[in-house]
Amino acid sequence: MRIYNYSEARQNFATVLNTALKEEVIITRKDGSRFKLLSINENKKQGKSPLEDIKGIKADVSMEDILEAIRYGREDREYKTDTQDKELYINGSRA
Repeated sequence: MRIYNYSEARQNFATVLNTALKEEVIITRKDGSRFKLLSINENKKQGKSPLEDIKGIKADVSMEDILEAIRYGREDREYKTDTQDKELYINGSRA
Protein backbone atom coordinates (compact mmCIF):
# COMPACT_ATOMS: atom_id res chain seq x y z
CA MET A 1 0.00 0.00 0.00
CA ARG A 2 1.32 3.45 -0.94
CA ILE A 3 0.14 6.67 0.73
CA TYR A 4 0.30 10.08 -0.94
CA ASN A 5 -0.84 13.42 0.39
CA TYR A 6 -3.12 15.43 -1.89
CA SER A 7 -0.35 17.69 -3.24
CA GLU A 8 1.94 14.74 -4.06
CA ALA A 9 -0.90 12.89 -5.79
CA ARG A 10 -1.82 15.95 -7.87
CA GLN A 11 1.77 16.68 -8.90
CA ASN A 12 2.56 13.03 -9.73
CA PHE A 13 -0.80 11.86 -11.00
CA ALA A 14 0.60 9.52 -13.70
CA THR A 15 2.86 7.85 -11.14
CA VAL A 16 -0.03 7.51 -8.72
CA LEU A 17 -2.16 5.82 -11.40
CA ASN A 18 0.65 3.44 -12.35
CA THR A 19 1.13 2.57 -8.69
CA ALA A 20 -2.61 1.89 -8.35
CA LEU A 21 -2.29 -0.72 -11.11
CA LYS A 22 0.03 -2.72 -8.85
CA GLU A 23 -1.11 -1.93 -5.31
CA GLU A 24 -3.62 -0.06 -3.22
CA VAL A 25 -3.12 3.73 -3.11
CA ILE A 26 -4.36 5.98 -0.32
CA ILE A 27 -4.60 9.76 -0.81
CA THR A 28 -4.88 11.91 2.31
CA ARG A 29 -6.02 15.50 2.72
CA LYS A 30 -5.06 18.08 5.33
CA ASP A 31 -8.44 17.66 7.04
CA GLY A 32 -7.64 13.99 7.66
CA SER A 33 -10.00 12.52 5.07
CA ARG A 34 -8.60 9.54 3.20
CA PHE A 35 -9.44 8.11 -0.22
CA LYS A 36 -8.60 4.71 -1.67
CA LEU A 37 -7.63 4.54 -5.33
CA LEU A 38 -8.09 1.19 -7.06
CA SER A 39 -7.66 0.18 -10.65
CA ILE A 40 -10.90 -1.11 -12.16
CA ASN A 41 -8.74 -3.38 -14.31
CA GLU A 42 -7.49 -5.15 -11.18
CA ASN A 43 -9.83 -8.13 -11.59
CA LYS A 44 -8.89 -8.61 -15.24
CA LYS A 45 -5.18 -8.62 -14.44
CA GLN A 46 -5.54 -11.20 -11.72
CA GLY A 47 -7.90 -13.38 -13.76
CA LYS A 48 -10.78 -12.81 -11.33
CA SER A 49 -14.37 -12.34 -12.26
CA PRO A 50 -15.96 -9.05 -11.13
CA LEU A 51 -18.93 -11.19 -10.05
CA GLU A 52 -16.80 -13.57 -8.00
CA ASP A 53 -18.23 -12.49 -4.65
CA ILE A 54 -21.89 -12.74 -5.70
CA LYS A 55 -23.62 -15.86 -4.47
CA GLY A 56 -25.70 -17.79 -6.96
CA ILE A 57 -29.19 -19.19 -6.57
CA LYS A 58 -30.67 -22.46 -7.68
CA ALA A 59 -33.57 -21.95 -10.08
CA ASP A 60 -35.26 -24.12 -12.66
CA VAL A 61 -34.83 -21.55 -15.44
CA SER A 62 -33.30 -22.22 -18.83
CA MET A 63 -31.04 -19.83 -20.68
CA GLU A 64 -33.80 -19.40 -23.27
CA ASP A 65 -36.22 -18.32 -20.49
CA ILE A 66 -33.72 -15.71 -19.32
CA LEU A 67 -33.09 -14.41 -22.84
CA GLU A 68 -36.83 -14.24 -23.51
CA ALA A 69 -37.34 -12.21 -20.32
CA ILE A 70 -34.55 -9.82 -21.32
CA ARG A 71 -35.99 -9.35 -24.81
CA TYR A 72 -39.46 -8.82 -23.37
CA GLY A 73 -38.13 -6.24 -20.91
CA ARG A 74 -36.34 -4.33 -23.66
CA GLU A 75 -39.47 -3.98 -25.77
CA ASP A 76 -41.13 -0.59 -25.62
CA ARG A 77 -44.31 -1.38 -23.72
CA GLU A 78 -46.70 0.69 -21.73
CA TYR A 79 -48.07 -1.11 -18.70
CA LYS A 80 -51.47 -0.28 -17.27
CA THR A 81 -53.31 -2.02 -14.48
CA ASP A 82 -57.09 -2.23 -14.55
CA THR A 83 -58.07 -1.46 -10.98
CA GLN A 84 -61.41 -3.32 -11.15
CA ASP A 85 -60.31 -6.83 -12.13
CA LYS A 86 -56.54 -6.39 -11.55
CA GLU A 87 -55.61 -7.77 -14.98
CA LEU A 88 -52.47 -6.53 -16.64
CA TYR A 89 -52.95 -4.60 -19.84
CA ILE A 90 -50.16 -4.09 -22.35
CA ASN A 91 -50.69 -1.30 -24.89
CA GLY A 92 -54.39 -1.36 -24.17
CA SER A 93 -55.01 -5.07 -24.83
CA ARG A 94 -55.22 -7.89 -22.32
CA ALA A 95 -52.05 -9.88 -21.86
